[in-house]
Amino acid sequence: MRRFKSSNPVRLAARMRLRGMLRKEALQILRDPSSIAIAIVLPIVLLLLFGYGISLDAKHVPVAIVIESPSEEAEDFAASFNQSNYFSPQRFATIQEAEQAMIKHQLDGIVWLRNDFEENLLAGIDSPVGVIINGVDANTAHIIEGYVNGARTSWLQKRAAVHAESLNVPVQLEQRVWFNAGMRSRNFLIPGLIAVIMTLIGALLTAMVVAREWERGTMEALMVTPVTAKEILIGKLLPYFVLGLAGLTLSVGMAVWLFGVPLRGSLVILFLTSSLFLIAALGMGLTISTVARNQFVAGQVAIVVTFLPAFMLSGFIFDIHSMPMTIQWVTRFIAARYYVSILQTLFLAGNVWKVLIINSLALMLFCVFFLGVARKRMVKRLD
Repeated sequence: MRRFKSSNPVRLAARMRLRGMLRKEALQILRDPSSIAIAIVLPIVLLLLFGYGISLDAKHVPVAIVIESPSEEAEDFAASFNQSNYFSPQRFATIQEAEQAMIKHQLDGIVWLRNDFEENLLAGIDSPVGVIINGVDANTAHIIEGYVNGARTSWLQKRAAVHAESLNVPVQLEQRVWFNAGMRSRNFLIPGLIAVIMTLIGALLTAMVVAREWERGTMEALMVTPVTAKEILIGKLLPYFVLGLAGLTLSVGMAVWLFGVPLRGSLVILFLTSSLFLIAALGMGLTISTVARNQFVAGQVAIVVTFLPAFMLSGFIFDIHSMPMTIQWVTRFIAARYYVSILQTLFLAGNVWKVLIINSLALMLFCVFFLGVARKRMVKRLD
């Protein structure tokens, strides 16, 4: 009983120091417009930019329709492009005019029906259709190629039904799209963008704020106080953790209610796994701040080490399995990769526990590693 009483003042003093640290950091956040801007304004700007301004869908693609010998069959074939939301067809009299328009980047594709199109078609022999696609953007070129084949197949099926003929296709394709039936790129981009936003809030904000304290001399003043290195670490983590959760709440709300991205998984699981990633990101930021005590240097290091890998190598935009094997191994050391997988699973597929558990364990390892490094380097000395 005596030992409990003697240790009580020590614990009380520790709680008071920690409470003072938390209050000091909260006041610093409220007085610093840049922290609020990064946590609140930046997510809004990025979500609006990617949600409305960026799309991986190829719609209203400008294509040329060249019919050398106008006929009923040729016009019917051309009409299949007019009825599609994926094409914005333009008529050209000759293939030379269409090619010149493509050279001037006015077109992304040309559909060319030659003089003998109807004659061969009525004779029951092959009637080839020329398709020229601008291959500068290989991804868009592949999409246009698939769209053209789809329009051709739809026209053949419609023609066979009108003439009561059987369409001689050796393989019948039954297509089913899972998880994103509308194939909206927005449903794919927005969840991944949340990972980029959380990286910015966690790593970039923390690294620059702590580096700013070193520049202003407030960190040196803090070092001479009785507060311990552990209390400094906790005092830096908790306020920005709350700020990060506020940014997460805003991002999820905009994703679901503004952009219509479905959230099929558990909201509780989403916030728990996001908390793991946020702690790892905060640990990365604190680690960077212990190495770079200059705002400019800390910001540059945070962008190169955290933001760019989260943007390029996390699966946010580029498929990891399409990358070279060496780069695929590099992505295993990027925390955002596992968080993007969790977000895309929760938003589009639901609570797929095998995916969630494996990626959550990976995030736990990142939390332990970065917090351990930050704690080891966060010592009360000025050198």
